[in-house]
Amino acid sequence: MNSAMQPLERPVIVGVDQGPGHDDLVRFAAREAALRQRPLSIAHAFELPLPGGSVSDQEESHSAAKASAQLVEHYERLAREEVPSLSVGGELIMGHAAAGLIERSADAELIVIGRRGSGGFPRLPLGSVSWQVATHADCPVVVVRPADPAERPDNRVVVGVDTDDASLQALDLAYLEADLRGARLDVVHCAFDIATSPTGAITTVPVDPAVVRSGQREFFDGELRRRRDRHPDVEVNLRMDHASPAPLLVEASTGACLLVVGSHRRTGVRRFLLGSVSAEVLHTAHCPVAVVPVQHGD
Repeated sequence: MNSAMQPLERPVIVGVDQGPGHDDLVRFAAREAALRQRPLSIAHAFELPLPGGSVSDQEESHSAAKASAQLVEHYERLAREEVPSLSVGGELIMGHAAAGLIERSADAELIVIGRRGSGGFPRLPLGSVSWQVATHADCPVVVVRPADPAERPDNRVVVGVDTDDASLQALDLAYLEADLRGARLDVVHCAFDIATSPTGAITTVPVDPAVVRSGQREFFDGELRRRRDRHPDVEVNLRMDHASPAPLLVEASTGACLLVVGSHRRTGVRRFLLGSVSAEVLHTAHCPVAVVPVQHGD
């Protein structure tokens, strides 16, 4: 494994395993690292038996370590074939994959991980490692679905936005990704009318839906203007629709090269949950999903 990676550069880290789809995952991560002009770190986790095990346990541990090193070296070669100029390194994580990647996320630019495993629920095709990393990482996490060779993604980035900090930080990342790719940016907001909400009937203040929609558009127009100077070449399309956020974003993800969503970071018991919209699109989106963390206390 190559140890020439510059330690002060925040790398793109890709979590790998053996199995279908990981070659495409590494290629995606290599291209993402090249776009960002960052080194790529290929990380694979394996667990050792507890100390004091039998001789056969020790031999099995040695064999597992050797096989893991060979697997990482295979993906290193693959990444260099995809982007010959890329700085690539490899790392073996001893212990649980999710814990290792979450620990490394504090010093990473981005984590790329595959989406696999339904845990017995066919509607929820997201593995526990992907879920934990997307929930707890300190840097943005891109979860990549298994590639469909028949798909030809549009050069288009989609971002779901609202008027909170999580959405606005997701918007920053979406602008960056669209700029790096020379892609169009579709900014999607699910407009909300207080007058038609379940609590609208008990409010004593009259609400004009047209005024609400006008205020929402004015807010987003202002946010887009603030980012235009930094990304003058990005073509932006603002879409405001009256629909449930997750289904609308999933529909918008069809044919896109990336969907970006924000996720409120929590403490205590609530830290084990992603926002409902982020969770739904991770399970059902038709393209890779970038989850941008925003730290909030309870």
